[in-house]
Amino acid sequence: MLKIQEIRELIKLVDQSSIDEFSYELDGSKIKMKKNKAVTYVEEKAAIQNNEVHKAEEVVSAPAAQAPVQSPKATEAPAGETAPAASASDENLHKIVSPMVGTFYQSPSPDAGAYVKPGSKVSEDSVVCIVEAMKLFNEIEAEVKGEIVEILVKDGQLVEYGQPLFLVKPE
Repeated sequence: MLKIQEIRELIKLVDQSSIDEFSYELDGSKIKMKKNKAVTYVEEKAAIQNNEVHKAEEVVSAPAAQAPVQSPKATEAPAGETAPAASASDENLHKIVSPMVGTFYQSPSPDAGAYVKPGSKVSEDSVVCIVEAMKLFNEIEAEVKGEIVEILVKDGQLVEYGQPLFLVKPE
């Protein structure tokens, strides 16, 4: 089964190419992407060995163009209040972005502590949050070694593909 990072790279490659449809199958897992005018769809099905019952199904939508990451409403939200102060200093900060549309969770369960908070040190493979999509809980890794400077979304908030979740000061 492909990892989230591999799926993210496939989405980027299909998005940047001129192809309209992409399909990939390996060991019972199948990914099929179709690119329409404004949306790329990713579907992944992992079947049990006898292929009688599908274990999981995930559909992720992503903007076709990389430049406009957030919708206008998202930029007018409370995050817009901190954007002017952060934009001047975030040039040297790494943004951890959501690889899919889903619900952001900062802890593995409601009664557990958050994976990270501002000031937390992370490595490339540190889990920083979970994004739930279609009842699948996807662990998101930091991808960079450094220190969490800011958490840009609230627990339980819906997030879009490519939406910044964290600002990290790289080491």
